[in-house]
Amino acid sequence: MDGFFPIGTARARTLKSAIGCVGVGLHSGARAALMLRPAEAGAGIVFRRTDLGVEIPARHDLVSDTRLCTAIGEGQARIGTIEHVMAALAALGVTDAVVEVDGPEIPILDGSAAPFIFLLDCAGLVELDAPLRAIEILRTVRVQEGEGPDAAWAELSPGEGPGFEAELSIDFGATAIGRQSLSMPVTEDGFRAVLADARTFTMAEDIARLRSVGLARGGSLANAVVVDGPLVVNPGGLRHADEFVRHKMLDVVGDLALAGAPLRGRFRGHRSGHALNNRVLRALLADPRAWRWAGEAAPVTALAGATARLPMAAAPA
Repeated sequence: MDGFFPIGTARARTLKSAIGCVGVGLHSGARAALMLRPAEAGAGIVFRRTDLGVEIPARHDLVSDTRLCTAIGEGQARIGTIEHVMAALAALGVTDAVVEVDGPEIPILDGSAAPFIFLLDCAGLVELDAPLRAIEILRTVRVQEGEGPDAAWAELSPGEGPGFEAELSIDFGATAIGRQSLSMPVTEDGFRAVLADARTFTMAEDIARLRSVGLARGGSLANAVVVDGPLVVNPGGLRHADEFVRHKMLDVVGDLALAGAPLRGRFRGHRSGHALNNRVLRALLADPRAWRWAGEAAPVTALAGATARLPMAAAPA
C-alpha cells in the first residue's frame, strides 16, 4: 500500500546513505547546516545538535514551543522548525534516522517539504530487519480553542480503512487566503503531488512585529509566501490556488509524525496550527482507551504498564 503513514509496509525504513544541505533558519536568520543520516532499527527519529553534542528524540512530549513552528527540547538544547523535515520523513515511511543540525533551527530552504523529499530521494531508502508498528485510534479525542463557529479545533478519530486520512479547513481575514479546505488520504503519492511543495506563509503587516520579538529574521520571498490583503507579494505568485491550506495540512503531517509511529485513523481540524496539532496528539496518547498498537487485541489499559507502552517512551533528552 502506498503510504504515509506507511501502514501497509511491513518493515521499518531508514536512509541508504547520509546526505546534507546548507540553508538559513526562518526565525533565527542564522546559517544552518543539515545532515540526514541512517539509523539502526528501533532508534526512531533523533535530532542531534552537533554544536552542543545533544540528542533530542522526535517526540510529542518533548515539544517545547509552537509559536509559528514546532520546536523540541529546552533552553539552548532546542531545535526549531522541525515540522517540514518531519513531514518528509514520515511521508516516505522513514522510521529511523538521525537529523543533524549545527544550530537551533532546521534550515527553511524554500519554505516547503519538497527540498527534504529531494534529499531523501537522492540518499535512497532501505528497509530494516524490524517490523513496522502502527498506532490504531480507537475513539475520538478533540481539543478546542475558543467557542462558537470561530473556534479553532482538532480531533483524531478511528478511520474507515487501514491508512490515514486528513481533513482541514482554514479561515483568514486576508482576502488572498479567505476560507480554504482540503480532504485527502495521506499517502506517499498524495503527499508528493498535493502537499510537498506548498510553502509557509505570512501577512505583510505581521513581519515587522515578528522580527521585533526575534522571529522571521530569515524570512524572505524566497522561502515564504507573503500576503498583503488581496495580494500575493511574491513575484511568481502561488504554486497552487489553495497553497495555504495545503501548507497547513503539510504542518499537520509533520506535527503528528511526533507520535513516534504511524497513525491509523483520521484527523479533522478547523483553523488548527502547531499548538492544537500537538495538543490533540498528547490527548490521544494520554488516554489509554483511545489507542492501541495495531494488531493487538486489547487497548493498552488491558496491558501491563500502559504509560511505558507510549510510543518512543524513552527518558527525556
